[in-house]
Amino acid sequence: MVGIKIMENIGENLEEIEEEFLILRDLSLHPNLPAFHGIFLKRGNKQEEDQAWLVMELCPRGSVTDLVQALIRRGQRLTEPQLGYILKETIDAMAYLHQNHCMHRDIKGHNILLTDQGAIKIIDFGVSSHLSSTWGRRNTSVGTPYWMAPEVIACEQQLDYSYDVRCDVWSLGITAIELADGEPPLSDVHPMRALFQIPRNPPPSVERPIEWSAEFNDFVAECLVKDFEQRATPKELLQHPFIKSVPNNPEEIRRQLCQLQDDLRIKNQLVQKDPEATIKGGALKADRKTKRTPIWMDDLARLGRRWVVGEGPVGGALEGGW
Repeated sequence: MVGIKIMENIGENLEEIEEEFLILRDLSLHPNLPAFHGIFLKRGNKQEEDQAWLVMELCPRGSVTDLVQALIRRGQRLTEPQLGYILKETIDAMAYLHQNHCMHRDIKGHNILLTDQGAIKIIDFGVSSHLSSTWGRRNTSVGTPYWMAPEVIACEQQLDYSYDVRCDVWSLGITAIELADGEPPLSDVHPMRALFQIPRNPPPSVERPIEWSAEFNDFVAECLVKDFEQRATPKELLQHPFIKSVPNNPEEIRRQLCQLQDDLRIKNQLVQKDPEATIKGGALKADRKTKRTPIWMDDLARLGRRWVVGEGPVGGALEGGW
């Protein structure tokens, strides 16, 4: 059994397909990235467009977002050891990507999957970016609004602005809140308003910090430093007490996660969440089947005068399969 990511609108999504193909081809041997089996072109007909198929390891237990939200609906939540395990494995994947001069740019619960054995796999590299060095910079405003770092959002208007791989650390902090509360901060507002509020608001925290340990609250705060120059790196986060408390042999935690998911599935309490709209090039997009909807700068201007931030290799492979 394999998982197949089907990419439509190939012309519009070619850059994303190429980026994902290169990362999966070159880096998928890491234990927290899905094994990659190849890319293929499915020719369409008069009624259907061509499709690119990215074939990879199947992660049948779905995303941690689906698991967390199902638990919350029945009055439960992840334990801190379970939450710490998911975050530690995600940091390991992030650190590996960064060491290989890649930034993910879309870390969120929906892109963190569970295998049949409870292992963690990071997916969806369509908006990722290759860098010339680990500390190379980019200036494209891209990602999923609620998880986007302030400096990434700022690039939409501050054209001389740029950011580095620590944008992934901010997204990880938002993901930590998502795993604790079931939703990211500002999830009750339109994505466009979230893009306006994130750079202006103070760093968010979990809804009820008193219900979580001081170590977890501090971990979230370390990730969500507004000035990315002062923000922790993945290597530094691996030394944080909250992450250091995760067992070196997490088999029991994996078993617990599988048991939770099995119980929810038996009781038909798992609901697969639709992916959130992403932004790239000043346009929102709900999925890869639809075209992006432009965000008009006049609309954003009505929300405020200025955002302020605090301190071609895939072509041949598609034709013949890789």
